Amino acid sequence: MIEKVKLFFKTKEYRKILENIVSLTGLQFASYILPLLTLPYLTMVLGPDKFGLTQYAIALITYFQIITDYGFNLSATREAAIYREDEAKKSEIFSSVMSIKLLLCILTFIILMLIVVFIPKFNADLMVYILTFGMVIGYMLFPTWFFQAMEYMKYTSILNIIGKVIYTVAIFLFIHNQGDYLLVPIINSIGLIVVGIAGFYIAVRKFNIKLKIPSVKSIIYHLKEGWYVFISTVAINMYTTTNTFLLGLLTNNTLVGYYSIAEKIVLAANGLLNPISQALYPFVSRKTQDEEDEVNINFIRNLTKLMAIIGLILSAGIFIFAKPIILIIFGNAYANSVILLEILSALPFVVALSTVFGVQTMLTHNYKKAFSSITLLGGILNIVLAIILITFIQQLGVAISFVVTETFITVAMFIFLQTHGIKIISKNEKLN
Repeated sequence: MIEKVKLFFKTKEYRKILENIVSLTGLQFASYILPLLTLPYLTMVLGPDKFGLTQYAIALITYFQIITDYGFNLSATREAAIYREDEAKKSEIFSSVMSIKLLLCILTFIILMLIVVFIPKFNADLMVYILTFGMVIGYMLFPTWFFQAMEYMKYTSILNIIGKVIYTVAIFLFIHNQGDYLLVPIINSIGLIVVGIAGFYIAVRKFNIKLKIPSVKSIIYHLKEGWYVFISTVAINMYTTTNTFLLGLLTNNTLVGYYSIAEKIVLAANGLLNPISQALYPFVSRKTQDEEDEVNINFIRNLTKLMAIIGLILSAGIFIFAKPIILIIFGNAYANSVILLEILSALPFVVALSTVFGVQTMLTHNYKKAFSSITLLGGILNIVLAIILITFIQQLGVAISFVVTETFITVAMFIFLQTHGIKIISKNEKLN
């Protein structure tokens, strides 16, 4: 086994994968771990109510980010990875995708204004939501999908780490009491916009992109290509972001604060799994076209074992240390988050498997419609289950619903693959 690993990293192509894994690990550190450094400070200074409000605003704005992304993080990444040696095609893809993202960003801002002006619950904290929208602009500008397709993730990592470091320092410098809560969305938005502009500039200059107004035909093509992934992303957020949103609608900001603490810790753990998945996705997309099916299936089986082990270690660690993590870092004021973290601790293991089954296997083998259908069913299940459980057991219901939904999706994807000739578990599989 060790010899196989050594052989794997001898070639230039596989060394690039390793480099991207390292870069993406840095990106995940910036995205999840650095904000965790400010989390205890923010929860203490703002208190559960105002902290919960800032997190609720992010939950609402995340919907607009999803619309703006439109599934391009997978569909456009795959397309650009396939044509990355074709200069003209590369420029056409980049121009089309960024144009669509800009139009969607404008559309979502109009929707936000209608919401905050005409719905009393949001009107009361209008400025929080408007200022938080700057995060959507930043995400829209930064072409993470393109850097991933070109397998040059170091730019993404470096810029995001710089942005998160600035965010971390700014939080400690400018936020000193509960009245400073409006500065949280301002700092978030400015940091992401600056990083977004820098990322866009580097992408255009480094990869010799010739920006042009895309044709209607090209725009329609990319909208169609991203549709199923977009629906899948919407469905996924029906059991992630929507949980926080529903909890805020049906209860109050304080309970949102308790839940957000536990969820952020688990998402940070899940983020440690993303570098492997994201770095391998362009590679697997290309190899699926070039290699025999059995070669790819064996690769997926080995990847499943690796991700399962890592996920299990993360889940066990979070469950065992849930109480000291909450009480030592956040204090007794957030003791209600302990049981939430224990429930959610199952997610790293489940998500590790669903990522392999869904992204690395179903999407690369062009089962986009089935992928969308499964995640959509999961999203519907979660909303129904969450509403029922929140009514009876409040924030505990959201946590239970999240775990049940992720488990359902993972099992459904596994069954689909097993019944469509991609047998993750095979009687004929030889043990290494």
